[in-house]
Amino acid sequence: MRSRHAWMAAAILVVCAAHAAAQSFGVRAGASADPDQFYAGVHVESGALVDRLHFRPNVEIGVGDDQTLVAFNFEFAYHIPIQRTPWSAYVGAGPALDLRRTTHDTSPEGGFNILIGLAHRGGLFTELKAGFADSPGIKFAVGYAFPR
Repeated sequence: MRSRHAWMAAAILVVCAAHAAAQSFGVRAGASADPDQFYAGVHVESGALVDRLHFRPNVEIGVGDDQTLVAFNFEFAYHIPIQRTPWSAYVGAGPALDLRRTTHDTSPEGGFNILIGLAHRGGLFTELKAGFADSPGIKFAVGYAFPR
């Protein structure tokens, strides 16, 4: 029952944050290590909160390594334009709520992510995340952010 409440609370937070300040949304897919999984997810991104800092909550569902992992990531990303190109880099970080389901148990765990990415003005992006605490160790994704 406890994990059901954590699941619902995290979903409400993501939906509310997305509705309040969403400017764009996107999809992503990739692979993680520790646990070794394939994952897919969605994100929303606010307009700039300050300078080039955006709130970018996302939900990712990973499968493999004898478990299912649902990660609710509450991340902020700072965008850095690359002069005379349609590309920009971004760096970011934020807390995570990870729900792990194995054959015998479902448990909520807290984590923290640090990320770096490269995004094209047309929507294509690639991202690398390092996780701490109970977040997956490394995640690599390719995705598409739908234009604003």
